[in-house]
Amino acid sequence: MEAVRALMVAKRSAGSERTQTINQARSLILTGPDDLRTRFARHTVVALVAETASLRPRPGDVVGYAVRVALRELGRRAEFLDGQLQRLDELIVPLVTAHAPGLLALYGIGPNTAALLLIAAGDHPERLRSEAAWAHLCGAAPIPASSGKTVRHRLNPGGDRQANHALWRIVFTRMGSDPATRAYVERRTAEGKSKAEIMRCLKRYVAREVYPHLRAAR
Repeated sequence: MEAVRALMVAKRSAGSERTQTINQARSLILTGPDDLRTRFARHTVVALVAETASLRPRPGDVVGYAVRVALRELGRRAEFLDGQLQRLDELIVPLVTAHAPGLLALYGIGPNTAALLLIAAGDHPERLRSEAAWAHLCGAAPIPASSGKTVRHRLNPGGDRQANHALWRIVFTRMGSDPATRAYVERRTAEGKSKAEIMRCLKRYVAREVYPHLRAAR
């Protein structure tokens, strides 16, 4: 997993910089000339990157020219980072597929979330001794938090944050597009459960589901 870990370090860095770059571009548009706000305000991220990167600023108004140059450079930086992310994925996907093909076959799990789970498992092999220990590592093991007549549980705040985030992404994907998960959410909502409580239950389920695949990948 050392190879996957190294590549994911670069990918997280590139992804973070891309997000920052796009936020900077949107901020410039928001505070820039009126014509730029009108032109770009409703653009998707993909369209924003493509159009800002292709800007051809013409000297004239000093501020307007400077803003357009800045947007062009930010757009080109985002395009460069997109290419970097794609190249990293081309290396990560085969490694993850070779180590845990069963993991990728599960609904809502892509190479990125699979890589995060594999890294967490590799960093803490002793936590794979049982499914419960793995759930605690992921912060997905419920802890009693009852008060009076109300019986509740909360998630263990300890553990691996990246693994917990991977579970959240899987659950979020399933809640949006998996019929079985959507039916479960509807049923639990009708029972009076909050969205946060439902997601906690689903994260615990996913932790249990991925556990045997991670043991097999060791």
